[in-house]
Amino acid sequence: MNLFQRYLAEEFAEEYEEGNISRRDALKLIVSVTGSLIVANSILASCLPPPDSDASDEVQPTDAPPVSSPPTAESATMESSTPAPPSAHGTVMPNDPSIIAGELGFPTPDTNILGYLSRPSDEIPAPVILVCHENRGLTAHIQDITRRFAKAGYVSLAVDLLSRQGGSAAVDEGSVPGVLGNIDPSQFVDDFRNGWLYMQSQSFADADRVGMTGYCFGGGVTWQVAVNMPELLAAIPYYGPHPLLSDVPKINAAILAIYGELDTRINSGIPAIETAMMENNKIYEKLVYPNAGHAFNNDTGSRYAPEAAEDAWMRSLAWFEKYVRNG
Repeated sequence: MNLFQRYLAEEFAEEYEEGNISRRDALKLIVSVTGSLIVANSILASCLPPPDSDASDEVQPTDAPPVSSPPTAESATMESSTPAPPSAHGTVMPNDPSIIAGELGFPTPDTNILGYLSRPSDEIPAPVILVCHENRGLTAHIQDITRRFAKAGYVSLAVDLLSRQGGSAAVDEGSVPGVLGNIDPSQFVDDFRNGWLYMQSQSFADADRVGMTGYCFGGGVTWQVAVNMPELLAAIPYYGPHPLLSDVPKINAAILAIYGELDTRINSGIPAIETAMMENNKIYEKLVYPNAGHAFNNDTGSRYAPEAAEDAWMRSLAWFEKYVRNG
């Protein structure tokens, strides 16, 4: 398994342990990523079942072909867990007169990449912030985040990493993690680099000043872009899988890594990445928010932690102000 396949598979196992999804649905999700029921059962073998689990829900490994039917949207628990009514706090409406926002497409050598672009309406060239979505694809929540950055004076582009599949809206919601898990991670980096190159041709963008942020799965993509795109001035990965320690010397961006205290799976990797960043003289800071868990920034999910999300947002703006706008 590659970095993202392992991340997704372990996340679904964790969801099962927490009782958010059944063993059967966890198996289906893991199979959608790994392509193997045997591997999926192996991953779940070490998990402690939730107290109210039903042993009859187990699926035994066989030599039969991998499960082919994806879990339904209703059964699949994604990175923001069960959706809750979105918070009005901090959201920016698409018709806000201070910004221009909407879907777009831009050509690359092999395809047309889809995305969502938000920018200040005054036409004055502004620095660029790239935004990477969670494992649910380019959702309305991620679109809203780009508008928040536009309101703060940035051109913000969210790239749809499912563009070659017709875009996030064209893929069944329950199938999105499996599709993302079976894409070569280098393609994610290429798509964001191509998004940045597209920004270079836009009069409203000061593309030499570029930063990036991403959430959960997108936090891991943000780390990968930081490793492979030396032009990136700053990056803010939110609770995503860390890069290989051997890749740390390639990072030029100033990194602000954001975590929730309760997100022990991701947090177990903090000491190693912190040591590697310091040993390689990289600009690095971390924030670990007390009593906050994975996906605490997503105000459309049940794990949303308003105080942590608000503080993280203000610190993110300050980081980009220092290293992107004034870097």
